Amino acid sequence: MNNHPASTNAAPVPAWISIGSNVNREYSIRGAIHALRNQFGAVHCSPIYETAAEGFIGEPFLNLVAGIQTALPVHAMITQLRAIEDAGGRIRGGAKFAPRTLDLDLLTYGDAVGVIDGYQLPRDEIVRYAFVLAPLAAIAPTALHPALNRSYAELWAAFTPPVELRHYPLSLD
Repeated sequence: MNNHPASTNAAPVPAWISIGSNVNREYSIRGAIHALRNQFGAVHCSPIYETAAEGFIGEPFLNLVAGIQTALPVHAMITQLRAIEDAGGRIRGGAKFAPRTLDLDLLTYGDAVGVIDGYQLPRDEIVRYAFVLAPLAAIAPTALHPALNRSYAELWAAFTPPVELRHYPLSLD
């Protein structure tokens, strides 16, 4: 299925992006938000949560979800997000679960469902990980998951977090 605009002349769609870091966390998160604002304009940010590393032993992560409006097609969005990760010092090619300066994942792109430009939307991490669903439910509680047609608040209320989430005070201005 290919539900995205064909060019940047298309009408903007909302997109949700998960952001995480456990290396130079505050600096990396602020840098990502700054880069997203430079690229997309207004960025709406969820509360920030601190969580233990999952899948490996490492420093705790800071996680949040950011919302933007974009007319870029999915492949261009992924390219932009990877460029922001790279500029933030992301090292690629290591283990999937490993320390990282910056991890940006496109969670949703409008109401797109399916594999688009080789990328699965919406991301399954939304309903698998508390550190993704909690911030998404906090920033967009009434928005509907494109594939499940349930609100993020409803999904979060039914979720049993396997990890402790702690609010982390960090100004992103």
